[in-house]
Amino acid sequence: MRRDRRERGTPSAAFLFRPLVPLRLAAAVTVAAATVALPGTAQAALRAGHAPQAPTGLTVGDRTRPLNVEGAPLFGWTPRDRDPGEIQTGYEIAVRTASGKTVWDSGRVRFGSQEYVPYAGASLKPETTYTWKVRTWDRTGKSSPWSRPASFDTGLADGDWQAIWIRRTTGEADDYTLARKDFTVGASKVVRARAHIAAGQQYALHLNGKEVDRGPAFEYADDGFYKTVDVTSELKAGKHATIGALYHWYGSGQGRPKGEPGLLLRLVIDHADGTRQVVVTDGTWKVARGPWKAAPRRNGDAGDYVEEIDGTAGPLGWDRPGFDASSWQAPQAVGTHPAGAFTHLRGQETALSFRSARPVKVTRLASGALVADFGTVIPAVPVVRFRDGEAGRHVDLHAGYVLNADGSVSRSKDDNQDTDLSYGYTQRDGDQTFRAFTYVGFRYLEIGPGSGASPEDVSAVVQHTEVERASSVRTSDAGVDAAYDLMARSALYGSQSQFLDTPTREKGQFLGDSVDTSLALMGAYGERRLTRQAIGEFIASQARYWPDGRLNAVYPNGDGKRDIPDYTEMFPGWVWDYYEQSGDASTLARAYPVMTAVAGYVRRYISSGTGLVTDLEGGSGQYKYGIIDWPATMRYGHDMDTAARTVINVLGVDVLNATARAADALGRTGEAAALRADAASLTAAVNARLRRPDGVYIDGLKADGSQSAHASQIANAYALAYGVAPADARAAVGSYVAGLGMQMGPMTAHGLLAALADRPADVVTRLTDAKGPGWGNILARGGTFTWESWDAPETGQSHSHPWGATSLVDVQRTLLGVTVTAPASAAIRVRPPLSGLSRASGTVPVQRGDVDVRWERRESAFTLAVDVPVNVRAEIHVPARSARDVRVSGPGGARFTGMRDGYAVFEAGSGHLTFRSTRA
Repeated sequence: MRRDRRERGTPSAAFLFRPLVPLRLAAAVTVAAATVALPGTAQAALRAGHAPQAPTGLTVGDRTRPLNVEGAPLFGWTPRDRDPGEIQTGYEIAVRTASGKTVWDSGRVRFGSQEYVPYAGASLKPETTYTWKVRTWDRTGKSSPWSRPASFDTGLADGDWQAIWIRRTTGEADDYTLARKDFTVGASKVVRARAHIAAGQQYALHLNGKEVDRGPAFEYADDGFYKTVDVTSELKAGKHATIGALYHWYGSGQGRPKGEPGLLLRLVIDHADGTRQVVVTDGTWKVARGPWKAAPRRNGDAGDYVEEIDGTAGPLGWDRPGFDASSWQAPQAVGTHPAGAFTHLRGQETALSFRSARPVKVTRLASGALVADFGTVIPAVPVVRFRDGEAGRHVDLHAGYVLNADGSVSRSKDDNQDTDLSYGYTQRDGDQTFRAFTYVGFRYLEIGPGSGASPEDVSAVVQHTEVERASSVRTSDAGVDAAYDLMARSALYGSQSQFLDTPTREKGQFLGDSVDTSLALMGAYGERRLTRQAIGEFIASQARYWPDGRLNAVYPNGDGKRDIPDYTEMFPGWVWDYYEQSGDASTLARAYPVMTAVAGYVRRYISSGTGLVTDLEGGSGQYKYGIIDWPATMRYGHDMDTAARTVINVLGVDVLNATARAADALGRTGEAAALRADAASLTAAVNARLRRPDGVYIDGLKADGSQSAHASQIANAYALAYGVAPADARAAVGSYVAGLGMQMGPMTAHGLLAALADRPADVVTRLTDAKGPGWGNILARGGTFTWESWDAPETGQSHSHPWGATSLVDVQRTLLGVTVTAPASAAIRVRPPLSGLSRASGTVPVQRGDVDVRWERRESAFTLAVDVPVNVRAEIHVPARSARDVRVSGPGGARFTGMRDGYAVFEAGSGHLTFRSTRA
């Protein structure tokens, strides 16, 4: 959730001050800002300069080698230049066919953007490989060499598949189906082979006995995903081959919409002689039941089923040539895509990463059972090898979060999120490996006695969304470091093919949870693709269900239409956060009509009498008119019996301001002005009616117009974090918030640390307190994943809830001191805190590269080292009494711009700079 939307540079704007840069002017602003006069002899060297180096890091849609690009490709790259203070002033992109024929050359474009640059040539052919390269110009007009070529493949339109949706005819609620097809590869050398696959709801793709891809497909049948896999190396000319798939359908539930089982596949093989061979799903395939037994659900949330696998029923070699499939049945043919419920597919941009993990410790209990400890909670499937299996021997396996006193894994519902985390396996004779198909979250795995397993035969396959970069933070406080690592790991493990509420129980993509985890994932790993996908899915929820401007609280989902008012209110700020971090204007433009609809929804509930958002329609039960915080124990006495809730109103201000920012960026200045005026009016009403005489915010107004007697931490923290509190009241409100300790749940705790951004010592305390509620207490109690609530062990709440990870961005911004201040990180601010820590160092992955910062405070001296990427300008704040106390070293130098709130402020471009202050 985004905090501090103010547009003025007051001291308390340290958390998230963002200058507004209209999209159409972004490049000009970037160039102008980065070409400031730099002092001394360095300026002469800069004027001479060197030519830029060849760009690197080429991407299309944030992917290095995409195989299913649809629409106009969006190109990105990283410019390089050894000169300090450098920017990109232009670029040229050339796109060619695989044979080298040019299909588009942009020519020299005088523009500073290096991300999401759209292809503007003739239409590209589907299912085709293209190469591209780019070169750049620096501020002195020198050009770089061309980059090394990169490649991308175009995807398929719905009419291009020429393949039939197939499935096994069955009434099983938990359907595991094997499907296979034998064929012979053409005689000419294979130069390119791609397998396109879509399935409901999970699949594993096999080729010649090898699993080549695995993934989920949790989407609506009329708006589903397909995946493309490069299988060139798996096929040999003239050889017999078998392509197979295991798909798993288990109906609707959390994160899974209603739909139908089915499998669609298209394998395309290009040969050296110019011929193309195509194998598709059709009536000639064979299908059979997978070796899973009927089993109960793991919980009552329409979640996963317990996996009970019968090794004696497994058809060995089913995915290899020569297998006898005569007893298998012909599939049911739904029809050629698009057919039946399957009306639309789109290429999936996200991907999952898998790695094998070994336990850090394996203990053999007195019973003979083995207990494996993986050290941390992981989202994974257990894997156990049985080297000497006995036909018919049944093995019970239990995953879990907590150990009993005797060392066994607890089966208690309270310890395992009301979820049955057991597995079952029936062995066959000989060497074999049990591997579950559906992941859950767990730390411990118990393999029952008499299984024949050895400690070295136990492992797990960990999965999470694919990321390519990572942040780091190390400080003078080990507790801060541990909290940061906890949050970074939790954000990653809670990000799969969707953002999760938890990898164990529901696995649903809740909107509020997604906002929290997305911010953490972008901050910790520079992630873009999963966030963009999730934003797109919640956009779709409005079109599918909410003509009044609301959004689904969970999407996709089995129960269809469900909302939570304050989750809807979080959406516009999330989109703006994503745009500011990424610079992805196309997604901003796609989301803008949805943002304006959300703004309209909020505006309709502003009372003409009070000027406040009142009884914002939506939700049900404990969520009606707004969830505020969750679980209910995390509301800390918040007065829910109010009609005009302070939290809902502050979020309403954010809806209007975030949508105004988007309007400005898209050139809709009139709409922006109207939105901003409404935000100002709502802010004034909040400050006039929802405060006590001492300036502290109460929880809201009652239905009769009287004030609530309760002044919660969340109401006051939100007023600070979103910039609603007036400048002259912020110090007093901040003291009130800090004095309450931690009285907000993990879901909203980021708002608390954002509110305390001007009080870094309090931020350190909240992160490290081992006795009171917070991350320090989770760590002190042995937690390795953020919890759903601070009292999760006592209340049976989730021990693996990534929404508590969001505050890692506060560590980056407040304690390390790095904040993005312009879209695509064209500008950043580096401002170390004046208190709380004596040193910090770290790397923050931003859109245009990695920002490295190291600072240390010793007695009356302060040292700050900063590395700024090319094409980024930095505002650097150095603790000092005056500019005379600061010495700057580095080839580019920096320009002093003035003193501000105990800092000497400098402006600099790219490169390495060191600042030494003799009085900090």
